Amino acid sequence: MTRLKLTDLADEKPVKLNVDVSARLHRELIAYATALNEGDPNGAPPPERLIPPMIERFIATDRSYARTRRSTHRE
Repeated sequence: MTRLKLTDLADEKPVKLNVDVSARLHRELIAYATALNEGDPNGAPPPERLIPPMIERFIATDRSYARTRRSTHRE
């Protein structure tokens, strides 16, 4: 089984945002959701459920952002 970085799709109270993505990115999100569901497209999470945890993971692992955030919180 492929180990993917996105694992937690926790249910939290959402804040609604409208975001436009390209058709190419939409197809990639569908393919990623299928991979998360071990290759079965039936029951795979919809793309809109993938985007928030992907952004959270990106922010959490962005070292430059972490350095900037630490330096601005010290002041």
